[in-house]
Amino acid sequence: MLEIGELLRIVVERNASDLHLVVGKPPVLRIDGRLDILDYEPLTPEDTERMMRSIASPAHQQRVREVGGAEFGFAFGSLARFRVSIYREKGRISIAMRLIPYKLLSFEDIGLPEKIKELLYRPRGLILVTGPTGSGKTTTLATMIDYINTHRDCHIITIEDPIEYYHEHKRGIISQRELGVDVPSFAEAIIRGLRQDPDVMMVGEMRDLATIDAALTAAETGHLVFSTLHTTGAAQTIDRIIDAFPTERQEQVRIQVSQYLIAVISQTLIPRASGAGRVAAFEIMVAIPAIQSLIREKKTYRITSFIQTGARYGMRTLDQHLFELYSQGIITYEDMIVRAQNPEELQQKVEQGV
Repeated sequence: MLEIGELLRIVVERNASDLHLVVGKPPVLRIDGRLDILDYEPLTPEDTERMMRSIASPAHQQRVREVGGAEFGFAFGSLARFRVSIYREKGRISIAMRLIPYKLLSFEDIGLPEKIKELLYRPRGLILVTGPTGSGKTTTLATMIDYINTHRDCHIITIEDPIEYYHEHKRGIISQRELGVDVPSFAEAIIRGLRQDPDVMMVGEMRDLATIDAALTAAETGHLVFSTLHTTGAAQTIDRIIDAFPTERQEQVRIQVSQYLIAVISQTLIPRASGAGRVAAFEIMVAIPAIQSLIREKKTYRITSFIQTGARYGMRTLDQHLFELYSQGIITYEDMIVRAQNPEELQQKVEQGV
């Protein structure tokens, strides 16, 4: 009888990012972005039901029965932690598990520019990490929070769904709160958190208007706030925040964002040309006064041109970083073009041997 522990050990050994358990198919790993079907019999409804019971608490099993799904963190002994999503499809149980490495990564490990470290000493404001699901946003946030925890004497509150990376107290104090366990919602956790003497707040995701509003309020009232959005690029991120509000509030929010946004880090993960692992490509926008003016004047479409010329502030476009990674032989030409925002321009650069 196939046990989930055996599969989780394979996930760790092969450094897969995800494990998928669905009825009618053998267990499937995701390795470096590609699916890899394991050499087992197809899973039965009884298999996935049994595996769910072995990792889910009675409360989470009850939630699956009532609303069709549940998400939580799961520790696999001392080997690894997983973010678990259990869901029903065609009336049967399916499970998706994402591996969360125990080891916190450094700026050098993930390829974040050193210039970003300067922003982590700001007394207040909003730093956003954006990108599609599975692009490494949580890892980037964890790296920045760990840097602050190591180098600053401050109180850090994280609000997560679920808690992924576990942080220890270092120079700072760190309080990690989980949705559904410690707090009912992101927005409520931020509002309550303001009474807990925080210096830094990390909000797992700005997924609704109440959370965006509360995060902006926290930044405005003297806190350094980190969060994520499922957007691509700085301009789209800023527009998404402002458009989330009713029309009558958008002008006020536009001014708030222009004053308190510190940076937008947009990222994507790309397979290495060598076939071993993936590498992150970043677009980095730092809200210098010229960009703050563009936000106030509703000219976010012009932000990209300022990023292109803002290297001295640590800025770069996604395409600039993609071309750099391609030039160094780290990623393939095809992967560069597929992910580029302006593929024609990059094609010309390659043809001209720039």
